[in-house]
Amino acid sequence: MAKSRVTFNKKEKEKKRLRKKKEKEEKKEARKASSSKGAGMEDMIAYVDADGNISDTPPDPDNYEEIEADDIEISVSKNMASDDEPSERTGKVSFFNSSKGYGFIEDEQTKDRIFVHATGLVDEIEENDRVTFETERTPKGLSAIEVKRIDK
Repeated sequence: MAKSRVTFNKKEKEKKRLRKKKEKEEKKEARKASSSKGAGMEDMIAYVDADGNISDTPPDPDNYEEIEADDIEISVSKNMASDDEPSERTGKVSFFNSSKGYGFIEDEQTKDRIFVHATGLVDEIEENDRVTFETERTPKGLSAIEVKRIDK
């Protein structure tokens, strides 16, 4: 009679491989069972209350507050010039580079540094000059225009 070529070690390896395959299938089934994928829409909805906190309960419809669309302001900067401000301001030139043609004016009232370009100058200016100017809103912020030097 001939001896079997399957050794004990080969049998153990085959058993171990089958056991791992079975464990992998069981884990896959467990993941499918506990998965929230495909759960109802109600489980995925989150609500924001009046204080800005996120909750899973819908807000009370009796507490709704009507807001006009015109009252909503989006991306308004803190330093936005309001309509009641005077159009002409005074300030001191804190920096000006005449070769490059730009500088900054420090506003006397708000202490803001406002950009000034040589194209917005009426008179020649230098550092530490007192000036009067108007501002305009640009994509990068406030810019000084109509800059005039005040005689000392």
